[in-house]
Amino acid sequence: MKALLDTHTFLWWNLDDPQLSDTAREFIGDGRNQIFLSAASVWEIAIKYGKGRLALPEKPELYIAQRLTQHHFSPLPVLLSHAAQVYRLPDIHQDPFDRLLVVQSQLESLPLLTADVQISAYDVTVIW
Repeated sequence: MKALLDTHTFLWWNLDDPQLSDTAREFIGDGRNQIFLSAASVWEIAIKYGKGRLALPEKPELYIAQRLTQHHFSPLPVLLSHAAQVYRLPDIHQDPFDRLLVVQSQLESLPLLTADVQISAYDVTVIW
């Protein structure tokens, strides 16, 4: 099965954070599943790191690349078709990164691994 990580899910997985649900932990850890990380999440991590709101053991470009390789995660680019569909979403979530992840989840038919309850209000499959 395939799924898309929310930004916090990617970070919690890599930090072995107890906030990560058992269901999400098992899904991500199952080598039969293909896990995607969106370029939108990478962008969000880089912004937070640059503003000093996120501590990482190394610069984001190294941290993310190493973890993608280590965990066999697949990158998901932000396509024009993804960006162009954000306007269609109901005005439930104000975070532009999360809105883009919702559209990617919808257009790519990828369940979203997220603890964000606002995202579950959209027409997406949430695994948590």
